[in-house]
Amino acid sequence: QVQLVETGGGKVQPGGSLRLSCAASGSIGGIYAMAWYRQAPGKQRELIARKTNSGITSYADSVKGRFTISRDNAKNTVSLQMDNLNPADTAVYYCTAATVRVLATRVDRDLHWGQGTQVPVSA
Repeated sequence: QVQLVETGGGKVQPGGSLRLSCAASGSIGGIYAMAWYRQAPGKQRELIARKTNSGITSYADSVKGRFTISRDNAKNTVSLQMDNLNPADTAVYYCTAATVRVLATRVDRDLHWGQGTQVPVSA
């Protein structure tokens, strides 16, 4: 199992910035990608940023150009720098780690979730 702990959430004003961080521990050897999801009130959870171990990065259109995902593979951390925030960014933000484990007769893939951190954007 992989344990994920997010930090850095909190209220921010429109136009402001916030940085979320997430530290992974436990069975981290199988991590091949880490990502951030968010879930706004009354909406489905959505993938907003992802970065693989090899550095391949992708963003949702809604955050492209405003959010930046970064990883420190040595420290097993992932961060999300969020700039020019607006009320539509209000959500619970979740850190995830995708793992793969190759066994004798199968390959197990799992997606591990952090507990989530609230980010309200309002004046």
